[in-house]
Amino acid sequence: MALAKGTKAPAFSLKTKTADGLKDIALSDTLGKKQTVLLFFPLVYTGTCTTEMCTVSQGLGAYTGLDAAVYGVSVDSPFAQEAWAKENKLTFPLLSDFNKEVTKAYDVLCPDLIGFKGVSKRSVFVIGKDGTIKYSWVTEDAKVLPDFAAIQAALK
Repeated sequence: MALAKGTKAPAFSLKTKTADGLKDIALSDTLGKKQTVLLFFPLVYTGTCTTEMCTVSQGLGAYTGLDAAVYGVSVDSPFAQEAWAKENKLTFPLLSDFNKEVTKAYDVLCPDLIGFKGVSKRSVFVIGKDGTIKYSWVTEDAKVLPDFAAIQAALK
């Protein structure tokens, strides 16, 4: 079962790929400064994941206006994520959980998604500036999108 609201968010440090190379992004980078939205998704180059990330990217101002840093997290390599992000003009960092450590820590590892073993379940965590989870949502159906209005409400 995914981590519940009120739980202390597990610390993490994951890689993202930028034009300047690989960069580490940690939860501690935002603690005390901003709220954090973690959007776990199964795989790049898939329909529902593209819809989700593009929807968030197009409405990113609503999240940043609520003092939040937004990150997409998948088990894909940072290099595949970078290519997909460029192709879809995503405007927030994608974090590679290639080793599946963070996906396991947040308890959103999907054992089997249409034959792919160990991808992230589509899930969302809103983490307050104090490191406590303010919103937790997970679905067993990878085709279901999160409730974006509920995510933004949790940030208010």
